[in-house]
Amino acid sequence: MKRNALEIWVGIFVALGIAAIVFLALNVANLTTQTPTQTYSVYAEFTDIGGLKVKAPVKTAGVVVGRVTNISLDTKKFVARVDIQLDKHYRFSTDASAEILTSGILGEQYVGLVQGAEEAELQNGDQITLTSSALILEQLIGKFMTSVAEKNAD
Repeated sequence: MKRNALEIWVGIFVALGIAAIVFLALNVANLTTQTPTQTYSVYAEFTDIGGLKVKAPVKTAGVVVGRVTNISLDTKKFVARVDIQLDKHYRFSTDASAEILTSGILGEQYVGLVQGAEEAELQNGDQITLTSSALILEQLIGKFMTSVAEKNAD
């Protein structure tokens, strides 16, 4: 009888451990559905988004203020359109700028917002016009190698 009770408790403990690991994995992968109830949507256009993904964080001063909701290609201008959903608690001016940044050297990419100086605020459906595209590590290495080769040729 004692052995059966011990086996049941061990089973419960293992099940709770597996549930905790699944919960943490979903949080780390940004797959949970924890979205603020009151949000507004804006979009920005970039010439290169690098490895930016849907559900990537949108940060200001290191604080997550929203998420990327959609990424599409504008076939007329051939630029990437990034739709962003921002929490209503965080209001940005119409001259705010957006840039694609990387956490660490090889970390995940996210959208960084920098507040502008205008008093008018972004509204639902507005465009962030001041943008800076992602820096691609391979392109930087290629430029460095080309400059080194040119210096050696001279």
